[in-house]
Amino acid sequence: MSKIKSKYICQSCGYESPKWMGKCPGCGAWNSMVEEVIKPKGKHRIAFSHSESSTVSKPSPIHQIQAAQEPRMLTGLHEFNRVLGGGIVKGSLVLIGGDPGIGKSTLLLQVSSQLAERGNDVLYISGEESLKQTKLRSDRLGVKGERLFVLSETDLEIIIQSILETEPAFVIIDSIQTIYNSEIASAPGSVSQVRECTAELMRLAKTKGIPIFIVGHVTKDGTIAGPRILEHMVDTVLYFEGDRHHTYRILRAVKNRFGSTNEIGIFEMKEAGLKEVLNPSEVFLEERAKGASGSTVVASMEGTRPVLVEIQALITPTSFGNPRRMANGIDHNRVSLLMAVLEKRVGLLLQNQDAYLKVAGGVKLDEPSIDLAICISIASSFKDVPTNIYDVFVGEVGLTGEIRRVSRIEQRVQEAAKLGFKRIFLPKANLGGWKCPEDIEIIGVQNISEALELAIGG
Repeated sequence: MSKIKSKYICQSCGYESPKWMGKCPGCGAWNSMVEEVIKPKGKHRIAFSHSESSTVSKPSPIHQIQAAQEPRMLTGLHEFNRVLGGGIVKGSLVLIGGDPGIGKSTLLLQVSSQLAERGNDVLYISGEESLKQTKLRSDRLGVKGERLFVLSETDLEIIIQSILETEPAFVIIDSIQTIYNSEIASAPGSVSQVRECTAELMRLAKTKGIPIFIVGHVTKDGTIAGPRILEHMVDTVLYFEGDRHHTYRILRAVKNRFGSTNEIGIFEMKEAGLKEVLNPSEVFLEERAKGASGSTVVASMEGTRPVLVEIQALITPTSFGNPRRMANGIDHNRVSLLMAVLEKRVGLLLQNQDAYLKVAGGVKLDEPSIDLAICISIASSFKDVPTNIYDVFVGEVGLTGEIRRVSRIEQRVQEAAKLGFKRIFLPKANLGGWKCPEDIEIIGVQNISEALELAIGG
Protein backbone atom coordinates (compact mmCIF):
# COMPACT_ATOMS: atom_id res chain seq x y z
CA MET A 1 0.00 0.00 0.00
CA SER A 2 1.46 3.35 -1.06
CA LYS A 3 2.05 6.01 1.52
CA ILE A 4 -0.52 8.80 1.60
CA LYS A 5 1.09 12.16 0.83
CA SER A 6 -0.27 15.51 1.81
CA LYS A 7 0.53 19.20 1.41
CA TYR A 8 -0.57 22.43 3.03
CA ILE A 9 -2.57 24.90 0.96
CA CYS A 10 -3.49 28.47 1.88
CA GLN A 11 -7.28 28.84 1.78
CA SER A 12 -6.99 32.52 0.92
CA CYS A 13 -4.63 32.58 -2.07
CA GLY A 14 -3.89 28.92 -2.92
CA TYR A 15 -0.19 28.97 -1.92
CA GLU A 16 1.16 25.41 -1.53
CA SER A 17 3.79 24.28 0.97
CA PRO A 18 5.16 20.85 2.01
CA LYS A 19 4.95 21.85 5.69
CA TRP A 20 2.61 23.89 7.88
CA MET A 21 3.35 27.58 8.42
CA GLY A 22 1.55 30.01 10.67
CA LYS A 23 1.74 32.86 8.15
CA CYS A 24 1.23 32.36 4.41
CA PRO A 25 4.21 33.70 2.40
CA GLY A 26 1.90 34.41 -0.55
CA CYS A 27 -0.76 36.68 0.94
CA GLY A 28 0.37 37.16 4.55
CA ALA A 29 -2.77 35.60 6.07
CA TRP A 30 -2.43 33.89 9.45
CA ASN A 31 -3.70 30.35 10.21
CA SER A 32 -4.85 29.84 6.60
CA MET A 33 -2.69 26.78 5.80
CA VAL A 34 -4.81 23.59 5.73
CA GLU A 35 -3.52 20.07 5.18
CA GLU A 36 -4.94 18.37 2.08
CA VAL A 37 -4.25 14.91 0.70
CA ILE A 38 -2.51 14.85 -2.67
CA LYS A 39 -4.73 13.33 -5.36
CA PRO A 40 -3.23 10.01 -6.57
CA LYS A 41 -2.31 9.92 -10.22
CA GLY A 42 -4.18 7.77 -12.65
CA LYS A 43 -7.73 8.53 -11.53
CA HIS A 44 -10.04 9.20 -14.44
CA ARG A 45 -12.04 12.36 -14.95
CA ILE A 46 -15.81 12.43 -15.08
CA ALA A 47 -16.80 11.33 -18.57
CA PHE A 48 -19.30 13.49 -20.45
CA SER A 49 -19.83 10.96 -23.25
CA HIS A 50 -18.64 7.52 -24.31
CA SER A 51 -16.68 8.90 -27.25
CA GLU A 52 -15.00 11.77 -25.41
CA SER A 53 -12.08 9.72 -24.08
CA SER A 54 -11.22 8.50 -27.57
CA THR A 55 -11.30 11.95 -29.15
CA VAL A 56 -7.84 13.38 -29.75
CA SER A 57 -7.44 17.12 -30.33
CA LYS A 58 -5.25 18.15 -33.26
CA PRO A 59 -3.89 21.58 -34.23
CA SER A 60 -5.83 23.36 -37.00
CA PRO A 61 -4.76 26.25 -39.27
CA ILE A 62 -6.50 29.38 -38.05
CA HIS A 63 -7.81 30.28 -41.53
CA GLN A 64 -9.71 26.96 -41.68
CA ILE A 65 -11.53 27.48 -38.37
CA GLN A 66 -15.19 28.43 -38.80
CA ALA A 67 -16.21 31.08 -36.28
CA ALA A 68 -19.68 32.30 -37.18
CA GLN A 69 -21.16 34.94 -34.89
CA GLU A 70 -23.62 33.12 -32.63
CA PRO A 71 -26.69 34.93 -31.30
CA ARG A 72 -26.57 35.73 -27.61
CA MET A 73 -29.21 34.72 -25.09
CA LEU A 74 -30.98 37.85 -23.84
CA THR A 75 -32.56 38.16 -20.42
CA GLY A 76 -35.31 40.52 -19.34
CA LEU A 77 -32.80 42.68 -17.40
CA HIS A 78 -31.15 45.17 -19.76
CA GLU A 79 -28.55 46.07 -17.13
CA PHE A 80 -27.56 42.39 -16.84
CA ASN A 81 -27.24 42.10 -20.62
CA ARG A 82 -25.11 45.26 -20.74
CA VAL A 83 -22.62 43.99 -18.15
CA LEU A 84 -22.21 40.70 -20.05
CA GLY A 85 -21.45 42.58 -23.26
CA GLY A 86 -24.83 42.18 -24.95
CA GLY A 87 -26.18 38.90 -23.58
CA ILE A 88 -25.14 35.40 -22.55
CA VAL A 89 -22.64 33.61 -24.80
CA LYS A 90 -23.13 29.87 -25.37
CA GLY A 91 -20.51 27.71 -23.71
CA SER A 92 -19.31 30.50 -21.42
CA LEU A 93 -18.39 30.05 -17.75
CA VAL A 94 -19.31 33.10 -15.66
CA LEU A 95 -18.33 33.68 -12.03
CA ILE A 96 -20.43 35.99 -9.85
CA GLY A 97 -18.73 36.99 -6.60
CA GLY A 98 -19.83 39.09 -3.69
CA ASP A 99 -20.39 39.20 0.04
CA PRO A 100 -22.94 36.76 1.53
CA GLY A 101 -26.45 38.17 1.54
CA ILE A 102 -25.78 40.86 -1.06
CA GLY A 103 -28.34 39.42 -3.54
CA LYS A 104 -26.44 37.08 -5.89
CA SER A 105 -28.94 34.25 -5.59
CA THR A 106 -31.85 36.65 -5.97
CA LEU A 107 -30.40 38.08 -9.19
CA LEU A 108 -29.73 34.66 -10.75
CA LEU A 109 -33.13 33.29 -9.76
CA GLN A 110 -34.81 36.25 -11.47
CA VAL A 111 -32.63 35.76 -14.56
CA SER A 112 -33.51 32.03 -14.58
CA SER A 113 -37.21 32.84 -14.47
CA GLN A 114 -36.93 35.27 -17.39
CA LEU A 115 -34.98 32.78 -19.51
CA ALA A 116 -37.47 30.03 -18.71
CA GLU A 117 -40.40 32.25 -19.68
CA ARG A 118 -38.71 32.80 -23.07
CA GLY A 119 -38.76 29.08 -23.84
CA ASN A 120 -35.32 28.01 -22.51
CA ASP A 121 -34.76 25.04 -20.23
CA VAL A 122 -32.94 26.31 -17.13
CA LEU A 123 -31.38 24.16 -14.40
CA TYR A 124 -30.88 25.91 -11.05
CA ILE A 125 -28.64 23.84 -8.76
CA SER A 126 -28.61 24.95 -5.12
CA GLY A 127 -26.08 23.54 -2.70
CA GLU A 128 -27.19 25.81 0.14
CA GLU A 129 -30.98 25.50 0.15
CA SER A 130 -33.43 22.64 -0.05
CA LEU A 131 -36.07 22.44 -2.77
CA LYS A 132 -38.74 23.81 -0.44
CA GLN A 133 -36.57 26.74 0.62
CA THR A 134 -35.86 27.60 -3.00
CA LYS A 135 -39.58 27.39 -3.76
CA LEU A 136 -40.43 29.78 -0.90
CA ARG A 137 -37.89 32.31 -2.18
CA SER A 138 -39.14 31.96 -5.75
CA ASP A 139 -42.73 32.62 -4.62
CA ARG A 140 -41.61 35.80 -2.86
CA LEU A 141 -39.86 36.97 -6.03
CA GLY A 142 -42.78 36.02 -8.28
CA VAL A 143 -40.69 33.52 -10.24
CA LYS A 144 -42.62 31.63 -12.90
CA GLY A 145 -41.84 29.30 -15.77
CA GLU A 146 -42.50 25.62 -16.36
CA ARG A 147 -39.05 25.21 -17.93
CA LEU A 148 -37.20 26.15 -14.73
CA PHE A 149 -35.85 23.00 -13.03
CA VAL A 150 -34.42 23.04 -9.51
CA LEU A 151 -31.94 20.56 -8.03
CA SER A 152 -30.59 20.50 -4.47
CA GLU A 153 -27.26 18.66 -4.66
CA THR A 154 -23.58 19.11 -3.76
CA ASP A 155 -21.97 16.03 -5.37
CA LEU A 156 -20.26 17.12 -8.59
CA GLU A 157 -20.72 13.74 -10.31
CA ILE A 158 -24.48 13.75 -9.69
CA ILE A 159 -24.69 17.39 -10.82
CA ILE A 160 -22.92 16.67 -14.12
CA GLN A 161 -25.10 13.60 -14.69
CA SER A 162 -28.24 15.70 -14.13
CA ILE A 163 -27.01 18.33 -16.59
CA LEU A 164 -26.36 15.68 -19.24
CA GLU A 165 -29.80 14.14 -18.74
CA THR A 166 -31.73 17.43 -18.63
CA GLU A 167 -29.77 19.11 -21.45
CA PRO A 168 -30.65 22.64 -20.30
CA ALA A 169 -29.84 25.81 -22.19
CA PHE A 170 -28.63 27.55 -19.03
CA VAL A 171 -27.14 26.25 -15.73
CA ILE A 172 -26.63 28.00 -12.38
CA ILE A 173 -24.44 26.59 -9.57
CA ASP A 174 -25.16 28.23 -6.20
CA SER A 175 -22.58 28.14 -4.80
CA ILE A 176 -19.24 26.69 -5.86
CA GLN A 177 -18.04 26.56 -2.22
CA THR A 178 -20.64 23.88 -1.42
CA ILE A 179 -19.84 21.56 -4.36
CA TYR A 180 -17.39 18.69 -3.82
CA ASN A 181 -15.65 16.08 -5.96
CA SER A 182 -15.52 12.68 -4.23
CA GLU A 183 -12.08 12.03 -5.74
CA ILE A 184 -10.61 14.96 -3.78
CA ALA A 185 -9.91 14.22 -0.10
CA SER A 186 -10.25 17.80 1.14
CA ALA A 187 -13.46 19.35 2.48
CA PRO A 188 -15.94 21.32 0.33
CA GLY A 189 -14.94 24.96 0.00
CA SER A 190 -11.21 24.27 0.10
CA VAL A 191 -8.94 25.59 -2.62
CA SER A 192 -8.44 22.11 -4.14
CA GLN A 193 -12.17 21.35 -4.26
CA VAL A 194 -13.11 24.73 -5.69
CA ARG A 195 -10.38 24.57 -8.34
CA GLU A 196 -11.13 20.98 -9.45
CA CYS A 197 -14.91 21.42 -9.50
CA THR A 198 -14.61 24.61 -11.56
CA ALA A 199 -12.27 22.87 -14.00
CA GLU A 200 -14.82 20.07 -14.57
CA LEU A 201 -17.65 22.56 -15.03
CA MET A 202 -15.55 24.55 -17.50
CA ARG A 203 -14.86 21.39 -19.51
CA LEU A 204 -18.59 20.61 -19.53
CA ALA A 205 -19.50 24.16 -20.66
CA LYS A 206 -17.01 24.11 -23.54
CA THR A 207 -17.85 20.55 -24.61
CA LYS A 208 -21.64 20.87 -24.62
CA GLY A 209 -21.95 24.60 -25.36
CA ILE A 210 -23.98 25.25 -22.18
CA PRO A 211 -23.51 28.62 -20.43
CA ILE A 212 -22.85 28.00 -16.73
CA PHE A 213 -23.01 30.61 -13.97
CA ILE A 214 -21.24 29.81 -10.70
CA VAL A 215 -21.63 31.80 -7.49
CA GLY A 216 -18.64 32.44 -5.22
CA HIS A 217 -18.78 33.92 -1.74
CA VAL A 218 -16.23 36.43 -0.50
CA THR A 219 -15.54 36.67 3.22
CA LYS A 220 -13.31 39.14 5.03
CA ASP A 221 -11.46 36.61 7.19
CA GLY A 222 -10.59 34.35 4.23
CA THR A 223 -11.75 31.11 5.91
CA ILE A 224 -13.67 30.10 2.79
CA ALA A 225 -11.85 30.01 -0.55
CA GLY A 226 -12.95 33.11 -2.41
CA PRO A 227 -13.39 33.40 -6.18
CA ARG A 228 -10.06 35.14 -6.82
CA ILE A 229 -8.28 31.84 -7.45
CA LEU A 230 -10.84 31.13 -10.19
CA GLU A 231 -10.60 34.40 -12.09
CA HIS A 232 -8.02 33.04 -14.54
CA MET A 233 -10.14 29.94 -15.25
CA VAL A 234 -13.51 31.46 -16.14
CA ASP A 235 -14.54 33.57 -19.15
CA THR A 236 -16.26 36.36 -17.22
CA VAL A 237 -15.96 37.62 -13.65
CA LEU A 238 -18.78 39.72 -12.23
CA TYR A 239 -18.77 41.30 -8.78
CA PHE A 240 -21.98 42.19 -7.02
CA GLU A 241 -21.21 45.20 -4.82
CA GLY A 242 -23.19 47.23 -2.35
CA ASP A 243 -24.12 47.65 1.27
CA ARG A 244 -26.80 45.43 2.73
CA HIS A 245 -28.08 48.46 4.66
CA HIS A 246 -28.67 50.39 1.41
CA THR A 247 -31.00 49.53 -1.44
CA TYR A 248 -28.69 50.02 -4.43
CA ARG A 249 -26.53 47.21 -5.81
CA ILE A 250 -23.85 47.45 -8.50
CA LEU A 251 -22.97 44.56 -10.80
CA ARG A 252 -19.46 45.17 -12.14
CA ALA A 253 -17.56 43.22 -14.81
CA VAL A 254 -13.87 42.97 -13.92
CA LYS A 255 -13.05 40.40 -16.61
CA ASN A 256 -14.98 39.65 -19.78
CA ARG A 257 -13.72 37.79 -22.82
CA PHE A 258 -16.89 38.69 -24.73
CA GLY A 259 -17.35 42.35 -23.86
CA SER A 260 -16.06 45.47 -22.15
CA THR A 261 -14.47 45.32 -18.71
CA ASN A 262 -15.43 47.72 -15.91
CA GLU A 263 -18.99 47.79 -17.26
CA ILE A 264 -21.53 48.27 -14.50
CA GLY A 265 -25.22 47.56 -14.04
CA ILE A 266 -27.15 49.22 -11.22
CA PHE A 267 -30.08 47.60 -9.43
CA GLU A 268 -32.34 48.53 -6.55
CA MET A 269 -33.20 45.88 -3.98
CA LYS A 270 -36.90 45.83 -3.18
CA GLU A 271 -39.21 43.44 -1.36
CA ALA A 272 -40.14 41.67 -4.61
CA GLY A 273 -36.52 41.35 -5.77
CA LEU A 274 -34.05 43.40 -7.78
CA LYS A 275 -35.25 46.19 -10.05
CA GLU A 276 -32.88 47.66 -12.64
CA VAL A 277 -32.01 51.36 -12.56
CA LEU A 278 -31.97 52.63 -16.15
CA ASN A 279 -30.82 56.18 -15.34
CA PRO A 280 -28.25 55.89 -12.53
CA SER A 281 -26.99 59.47 -12.86
CA GLU A 282 -30.38 60.87 -11.91
CA VAL A 283 -30.60 58.51 -8.93
CA PHE A 284 -27.16 59.42 -7.59
CA LEU A 285 -27.89 63.15 -7.79
CA GLU A 286 -31.49 63.27 -6.59
CA GLU A 287 -30.60 63.95 -2.92
CA ARG A 288 -27.83 66.47 -3.57
CA ALA A 289 -27.96 69.44 -1.20
CA LYS A 290 -28.09 72.90 -2.75
CA GLY A 291 -25.69 75.60 -1.61
CA ALA A 292 -23.46 73.24 0.40
CA SER A 293 -19.70 73.67 0.23
CA GLY A 294 -17.50 70.71 -0.66
CA SER A 295 -19.94 69.19 -3.15
CA THR A 296 -19.08 68.69 -6.82
CA VAL A 297 -20.36 66.56 -9.69
CA VAL A 298 -18.10 64.51 -11.96
CA ALA A 299 -18.89 62.71 -15.22
CA SER A 300 -17.13 59.36 -14.85
CA MET A 301 -16.98 56.59 -17.45
CA GLU A 302 -17.99 53.18 -16.14
CA GLY A 303 -17.25 50.83 -19.02
CA THR A 304 -19.05 52.31 -22.02
CA ARG A 305 -21.55 54.33 -19.98
CA PRO A 306 -21.06 57.86 -18.60
CA VAL A 307 -22.32 58.21 -15.03
CA LEU A 308 -22.68 61.49 -13.13
CA VAL A 309 -22.01 61.16 -9.41
CA GLU A 310 -21.49 63.56 -6.53
CA ILE A 311 -18.18 63.84 -4.69
CA GLN A 312 -18.39 65.30 -1.18
CA ALA A 313 -15.48 66.67 0.86
CA LEU A 314 -15.28 67.87 4.46
CA ILE A 315 -12.14 69.77 5.50
CA THR A 316 -11.84 70.65 9.22
CA PRO A 317 -8.94 71.71 11.49
CA THR A 318 -7.27 68.70 13.06
CA SER A 319 -7.24 67.97 16.78
CA PHE A 320 -4.35 65.54 16.54
CA GLY A 321 -0.65 65.76 15.75
CA ASN A 322 -1.09 64.11 12.36
CA PRO A 323 -4.15 65.12 10.27
CA ARG A 324 -6.54 62.35 9.24
CA ARG A 325 -7.21 61.40 5.62
CA MET A 326 -10.31 59.26 5.05
CA ALA A 327 -11.92 58.38 1.70
CA ASN A 328 -14.95 56.27 0.83
CA GLY A 329 -15.28 55.24 -2.82
CA ILE A 330 -11.97 56.91 -3.81
CA ASP A 331 -8.42 55.67 -3.44
CA HIS A 332 -6.91 57.04 -0.23
CA ASN A 333 -3.49 57.54 -1.85
CA ARG A 334 -5.01 59.61 -4.67
CA VAL A 335 -6.60 61.97 -2.14
CA SER A 336 -3.26 62.49 -0.39
CA LEU A 337 -1.54 63.14 -3.73
CA LEU A 338 -4.10 65.72 -4.86
CA MET A 339 -3.98 67.51 -1.50
CA ALA A 340 -0.20 67.78 -1.89
CA VAL A 341 -0.70 69.31 -5.35
CA LEU A 342 -3.16 71.86 -3.90
CA GLU A 343 -0.65 72.82 -1.20
CA LYS A 344 2.33 73.15 -3.54
CA ARG A 345 0.73 74.62 -6.68
CA VAL A 346 -2.21 76.63 -5.29
CA GLY A 347 -1.01 77.51 -1.80
CA LEU A 348 -3.83 75.98 0.24
CA LEU A 349 -2.58 75.24 3.78
CA LEU A 350 -3.99 71.73 4.23
CA GLN A 351 -1.25 70.18 6.35
CA ASN A 352 -3.13 70.92 9.58
CA GLN A 353 -6.57 69.94 8.25
CA ASP A 354 -8.49 66.68 8.52
CA ALA A 355 -9.92 65.56 5.18
CA TYR A 356 -12.95 63.30 4.71
CA LEU A 357 -14.11 62.44 1.18
CA LYS A 358 -17.01 60.34 -0.02
CA VAL A 359 -18.67 59.34 -3.28
CA ALA A 360 -22.43 59.60 -2.78
CA GLY A 361 -24.48 56.52 -3.65
CA GLY A 362 -21.88 53.88 -2.77
CA VAL A 363 -20.11 53.96 -6.16
CA LYS A 364 -16.37 53.29 -6.39
CA LEU A 365 -14.49 55.59 -8.77
CA ASP A 366 -10.97 54.82 -9.94
CA GLU A 367 -10.44 56.56 -13.28
CA PRO A 368 -8.11 59.60 -13.56
CA SER A 369 -10.81 61.99 -14.82
CA ILE A 370 -12.21 62.46 -11.30
CA ASP A 371 -9.09 64.34 -10.11
CA LEU A 372 -10.39 67.82 -10.97
CA ALA A 373 -13.69 67.26 -9.15
CA ILE A 374 -11.83 66.03 -6.05
CA CYS A 375 -9.61 69.12 -6.02
CA ILE A 376 -12.57 71.48 -6.45
CA SER A 377 -14.54 69.81 -3.65
CA ILE A 378 -11.54 69.96 -1.27
CA ALA A 379 -10.94 73.66 -2.02
CA SER A 380 -14.66 74.43 -1.76
CA SER A 381 -14.89 72.89 1.70
CA PHE A 382 -11.61 74.47 2.86
CA LYS A 383 -12.73 77.98 1.80
CA ASP A 384 -16.37 77.23 2.76
CA VAL A 385 -17.50 78.51 -0.65
CA PRO A 386 -20.16 76.41 -2.43
CA THR A 387 -19.84 75.54 -6.11
CA ASN A 388 -22.55 76.18 -8.68
CA ILE A 389 -25.04 73.31 -8.58
CA TYR A 390 -25.18 73.34 -12.39
CA ASP A 391 -21.42 72.73 -12.85
CA VAL A 392 -19.72 69.46 -13.79
CA PHE A 393 -15.96 68.86 -13.55
CA VAL A 394 -13.89 66.45 -15.66
CA GLY A 395 -10.11 66.24 -15.90
CA GLU A 396 -6.93 64.53 -14.72
CA VAL A 397 -4.62 66.59 -12.51
CA GLY A 398 -0.85 66.23 -12.91
CA LEU A 399 1.79 66.77 -10.23
CA THR A 400 2.67 70.18 -11.70
CA GLY A 401 -0.97 71.29 -11.44
CA GLU A 402 -1.83 70.92 -15.14
CA ILE A 403 -5.22 69.56 -16.29
CA ARG A 404 -4.61 66.65 -18.64
CA ARG A 405 -6.73 65.22 -21.46
CA VAL A 406 -9.35 62.50 -20.76
CA SER A 407 -11.07 60.02 -23.07
CA ARG A 408 -14.66 59.93 -24.39
CA ILE A 409 -15.31 63.56 -23.59
CA GLU A 410 -18.26 63.86 -25.98
CA GLN A 411 -20.25 61.16 -24.16
CA ARG A 412 -19.59 62.81 -20.79
CA VAL A 413 -20.75 66.22 -22.03
CA GLN A 414 -23.91 64.77 -23.59
CA GLU A 415 -24.82 63.01 -20.33
CA ALA A 416 -24.33 66.25 -18.36
CA ALA A 417 -26.46 68.21 -20.84
CA LYS A 418 -29.19 65.58 -20.72
CA LEU A 419 -29.50 65.96 -16.95
CA GLY A 420 -29.83 69.74 -17.13
CA PHE A 421 -26.34 70.96 -16.16
CA LYS A 422 -25.36 74.35 -17.59
CA ARG A 423 -21.53 74.31 -17.47
CA ILE A 424 -18.85 71.67 -17.68
CA PHE A 425 -15.17 72.23 -16.86
CA LEU A 426 -12.81 70.09 -18.91
CA PRO A 427 -9.16 70.11 -20.10
CA LYS A 428 -8.26 72.59 -22.83
CA ALA A 429 -6.65 69.74 -24.75
CA ASN A 430 -10.11 68.17 -25.16
CA LEU A 431 -11.61 71.21 -26.90
CA GLY A 432 -12.47 70.83 -30.57
CA GLY A 433 -12.89 67.83 -32.82
CA TRP A 434 -16.34 66.83 -31.57
CA LYS A 435 -19.90 68.15 -31.60
CA CYS A 436 -20.95 70.05 -28.50
CA PRO A 437 -24.60 70.25 -27.33
CA GLU A 438 -26.09 73.71 -27.59
CA ASP A 439 -27.63 73.88 -24.10
CA ILE A 440 -24.40 73.52 -22.08
CA GLU A 441 -21.36 75.86 -21.77
CA ILE A 442 -17.93 74.33 -22.29
CA ILE A 443 -15.12 75.82 -20.17
CA GLY A 444 -11.59 74.67 -20.98
CA VAL A 445 -9.03 74.94 -18.17
CA GLN A 446 -5.27 74.49 -18.40
CA ASN A 447 -4.25 74.22 -14.73
CA ILE A 448 -5.79 73.77 -11.31
CA SER A 449 -5.36 77.46 -10.35
CA GLU A 450 -7.42 78.55 -13.36
CA ALA A 451 -10.11 75.98 -12.56
CA LEU A 452 -10.40 77.14 -8.94
CA GLU A 453 -10.61 80.79 -10.00
CA LEU A 454 -13.51 80.11 -12.38
CA ALA A 455 -15.33 77.61 -10.15
CA ILE A 456 -15.19 79.16 -6.66
CA GLY A 457 -13.38 82.45 -7.20
CA GLY A 458 -9.82 81.50 -6.27
